[in-house]
Amino acid sequence: MAEEPILIIGGGLGGLTTALALARRGYASRVLEGAAEFGAIGYGIQFGPNVFHVFDRLGLTERVMAVADAPPAVLMLDALTGRELVRIPTGASFRARFKYPYIIVHRIDLHNVLLDACRASDAIELVSYAMVTGFEDRGDGVAVTTADGRTFSGAALVAADGVRSLFRDKLIDDGEPRPIGYVALRTIVPMAELKADVPRDCVVLWGGPGLHIVHYPLRHGGEFNIVNVFRTAAHAERLDAAAARAELDRAYRDTHPAMRELVGMMDLRWRRSIGDRDPVRHWHKGRIVLLGDAAHAPLQSLAQGAGMAIEDGLCLGELIHGSDGDFAGAFARFEAARLIRTARVQLESRMLWDQFYHLDEGIARDVRNATVAGWDEAHLFGCLAWLYDGAPVPPPSGH
Repeated sequence: MAEEPILIIGGGLGGLTTALALARRGYASRVLEGAAEFGAIGYGIQFGPNVFHVFDRLGLTERVMAVADAPPAVLMLDALTGRELVRIPTGASFRARFKYPYIIVHRIDLHNVLLDACRASDAIELVSYAMVTGFEDRGDGVAVTTADGRTFSGAALVAADGVRSLFRDKLIDDGEPRPIGYVALRTIVPMAELKADVPRDCVVLWGGPGLHIVHYPLRHGGEFNIVNVFRTAAHAERLDAAAARAELDRAYRDTHPAMRELVGMMDLRWRRSIGDRDPVRHWHKGRIVLLGDAAHAPLQSLAQGAGMAIEDGLCLGELIHGSDGDFAGAFARFEAARLIRTARVQLESRMLWDQFYHLDEGIARDVRNATVAGWDEAHLFGCLAWLYDGAPVPPPSGH
C-alpha cells in the first residue's frame, strides 16, 4: 500500500468514482477541487446501463436509482416535421437484454450520491478551494501547488480536471479543445410550467439541419430538462441577452412549432461553445495519469462523456490495486484497457453529430430517414451492445 494518499485533481463524477474505487481496495486518496465547495452543474444527465457495472461494484446502485428515473423510450424526431424517426424502447425488453436500466437524473443528485459515499469513507479526504496551478513528478512521488500557496504531496496523481485540463496541457500540449461551430443552452423548468405539446416521459432528441433539442423529465416528473444546440458563426462570442435571443430565434425559425415553443423557454444565461478532443494514445507520464474528459473528451452524441469517466475510475482503481506501487505500469495498463473503447466513443460521436443528427435538407437526410424506418428493436439493441454491455475490467498485474 502507498504510504501517502493518491492525489485526485477534480471533484466531478470521474474523480469521485476513482476515489471510491481506490477506497474499496484500501487505498487512501485526497481529492482536490478548485471550487469553493464540491458541487455540479445543475442540469440533467443521461446514463446507459454500462455505468451500472461500476455502480454495482461500488455498492451505489440502490442509491442512484432512488434519485434517478428510467424512461420508457428514447426517441428521435424530425425537427422540421415532428415525424418519429427512431424509437429505442428502454423498458422491460431493454432491461432484459442489457441487465440494467437506462436512466435520467439531475447531475446534482447523482453527484451528491457519490459525495455522500466519499464522506462516509475514512480513506477519502475532500479538499475544496484547492485550485491546482503547478505540479511536479518527483520520481518517488508527486506534489502540487494551489493558487493560495498550499502544497500537497502524494504517491501518484490522477488528473480528472476536465476538457481544459492543466495536466493535459503540460503532458500532451495539444492546445485547446477542437471547436465545432455549435453552442449549447441548458434550461430546467417546473413540469407544471411546460405548455409545449411534446412527450413528457421519454428522452427525446429533435434532429434537424445544424440543430437539435434534447428534453426529458427529472426528479420523478417534477422538472423538465431542455438542452438546445445549434450551429452559429458566433459560437465563440459572448452575446448579450437580446443578441442571444435573436440568434436562437433565427436558428429555429423553420422548425416544428413545438420546438419553437421550447426555444422560447430557454434561459440564455448558460450558453457554451461545444468542442471535443482528438483521440490520443498516451494519457500518462511517470506517476501522473489523465482520466475522463482530460484524456478523451467526446461530443454529446452518445451521452457518454460522464459514463466513460465513471468507467475509467473503476478500471484505474482496480489496476492500481495489486500493482505493488508500480504506478507507471498501472497507468500504462489503464491506457491499454481503455483506449479503443473511449476513442470509439469519441469518433462515433463525431460521426453521429455530422452524418446523422444534423443533416441539411437533401438526399442524405432522405437516405437517413428511409434507412431508420427499417430498424427494429433487435437491430437497435445490436447496434448498442458494444457500448451498453459495459467494459471488462482487467485484473491487476500478477493476478
